[in-house]
Amino acid sequence: MHALLKFARRKADPARPVLAPVPELQDAQLAAVYYDHRVGGDCYAFHRPNPHRVLFALIDVAGRSEENRPVVAAVQSALPSLGSALLAADNVNEAEAMVELCLRLNDTILETAHRVCSSPAFIGCYNESLGTVSYFNAGHTPGLLRDGSQVIELRATGLPLGLFSHATPDASIVALEPGDALVVVSRGVVEARHKRREFGLEQVMTNLLRAQAETAPQICSNVLADLREFTRKPEAQNDVTILALARKSAAKAADV
Repeated sequence: MHALLKFARRKADPARPVLAPVPELQDAQLAAVYYDHRVGGDCYAFHRPNPHRVLFALIDVAGRSEENRPVVAAVQSALPSLGSALLAADNVNEAEAMVELCLRLNDTILETAHRVCSSPAFIGCYNESLGTVSYFNAGHTPGLLRDGSQVIELRATGLPLGLFSHATPDASIVALEPGDALVVVSRGVVEARHKRREFGLEQVMTNLLRAQAETAPQICSNVLADLREFTRKPEAQNDVTILALARKSAAKAADV
């Protein structure tokens, strides 16, 4: 089973949002939307290591695209192979596997860059049978879990990848009930500016609660629409990527 990864070219229409191809899930949806203009190191990934697990990732490799391309390419190559090696077995401990995945990706980045290369990453493994996500947040923007009428921040469980060879990461597990959603946005979303104001993570949280969109593509589109209305132009200084995982409501799942 192959990974679906994307690292967009620099020469693109900065105003064009692109909806990425994603794996199909049972009773849930994944989506990723990004501006087709890349100046930094945002890359996302989806990979299915076995029939009931899907790995998803959002990583921000430090530096400009022309500088960090070898590191991004190494991450693109390593994620699917590591995912299959660590998460294919049915009886695997997912939290332990995610910690090992974090350690090996960290080694890959350091060995490829030959230098310190800060690479914040949010990587999760969605278990379709259990409705759970095992994840680590290596210094990335917090993931946002919409749980009923509240939004919970999934904050860093360790330092960014690419800093230290002996990092000690941690992994956590959260459950998604029907109707819940998990959203991860890149630094370019949070730091997008209009005059002296930043868009901020609070805007994404407010959107999640206000819109109550049920599908992953709708969630991504709503956040992007808010961002464009706020900035009044496409972000030009940072990459913009929005990733969402949404479980279908009980009524929607029953209709399928």
